[in-house]
Amino acid sequence: MVDVADKLGYFQAITGLEDPDLCTEILQAHGWDLELAISSFTSSSDPRDDDADPSSSRVDGDHNTEFEDYPSREIVNDSELDDGRAFRPPGIAWKIITLPVSIVSGSLGLASSAIGFGFWVAGGALTYSLGMLGFGSGRGAGSESSSSAAGEAMEFISLFDRDYGRNPLKPGFVSEGFMDALQRSRSEFKLLFVYLHSPDHPDTPAFCERTLCDEGVVAFLNENFVTWGGSIRSSEGFKMSNSLKASRFPFSAVVMPAANQRIALLQQVEGPTTPEEMIAVLQRVVEDSSSVLVTARVEAEERRNNLRLREEQDAAYMAALEADQARERQRQEEQERIEREAAEAERKRKEEEEAREREEREAAEREAARVRMRQEKALALGDEPEKGPDVTQVLVRFPNGERKGRRFESNTKIQTLYDYVDSLGVLETEEYSLITNFPRTVYGRDKESMSLKDAGLHPQASLFIEIN
Repeated sequence: MVDVADKLGYFQAITGLEDPDLCTEILQAHGWDLELAISSFTSSSDPRDDDADPSSSRVDGDHNTEFEDYPSREIVNDSELDDGRAFRPPGIAWKIITLPVSIVSGSLGLASSAIGFGFWVAGGALTYSLGMLGFGSGRGAGSESSSSAAGEAMEFISLFDRDYGRNPLKPGFVSEGFMDALQRSRSEFKLLFVYLHSPDHPDTPAFCERTLCDEGVVAFLNENFVTWGGSIRSSEGFKMSNSLKASRFPFSAVVMPAANQRIALLQQVEGPTTPEEMIAVLQRVVEDSSSVLVTARVEAEERRNNLRLREEQDAAYMAALEADQARERQRQEEQERIEREAAEAERKRKEEEEAREREEREAAEREAARVRMRQEKALALGDEPEKGPDVTQVLVRFPNGERKGRRFESNTKIQTLYDYVDSLGVLETEEYSLITNFPRTVYGRDKESMSLKDAGLHPQASLFIEIN
């Protein structure tokens, strides 16, 4: 019966993995079934992986770098992992350890690592689809996935502080999921430093205490990177270890966002590393990528300026439009006011005209009535009598100085005198009284029934008209 050590050695020889702890985890996840573990590991790997060699990469004249050990493929969407590739316990999840990769065309032009940790691709950087890394939108994962990833990140920071909190210097790990950290690095124009924490690896404590918590490393990371950490025991950390093919621990990498929901793998560091070596690697990454970051910052600033300019132009346009609309409203209101005033003036003119016509009509009617009245009263007077003892001579003086005289029978009523005055048409009113001066006597309407003789006006009388 093959013992554990033999199975471990045989698995390492077949898979080419050097990290015994990683191999042990894979075998434990498959119940130490050697054939099942090897089958699970190799079935998800490209058949040409064993023949792959970094030296097989090439750079053409256009600086477009390709890996010959991986087939070319189009960019995948975020849902690829949903078809059975979601996070599962160790062992099964290792089926996605080998992922198709492509090269960022015309990218950073990084040189091979002088220290020997990790690998560089001449002329470019490896890129992974975010969907293949397991960080796509999925099918309705949304905010739940982001919240879960942030919870795992905060749990890792808490555990890291617990185990290594005695050192006041620690990297500024962000308390959010990988995708949010990646977005933060994009918005801050920095690279993303990824640390995958293997709690059970014997080299982990020394690496965390002496390298990650080194004053120089911490200062360099906090100044130049957004730092994200995750435990391989957590869902997101395990996905990242599989996707980045972490074969040795301690493991760290430098990535940056790329186009079309992909990430560019700029550098990975595997195994024990001194602070000086880590700083040298990170320094070189920063130097080689500085032009890209500066360009991105300039382009973003240009986009912001263009957006601000468009917003200012839109604001100016809206202000001008509102001013035009206000002027148009004012013009319409003024026009409506003028029309209202004109309509009101026309209404008043018509009313005045109608009133004038009505007054003229009424005046004409009154005049016609007076004419008829004068005619009727003149006819009622009859013929003027001849002089005689029973005839009274009456002289009437009008306010305008005009004098009129006539003879009446002595028994004629004073009412007849009023009818006579009215028939002459000299007065414009019927409100008047007949009076005598010496002595002053008023022969008003109350005396109309008296005869001339009884009133003392016979044989002759001189009467004045007094307007009431």
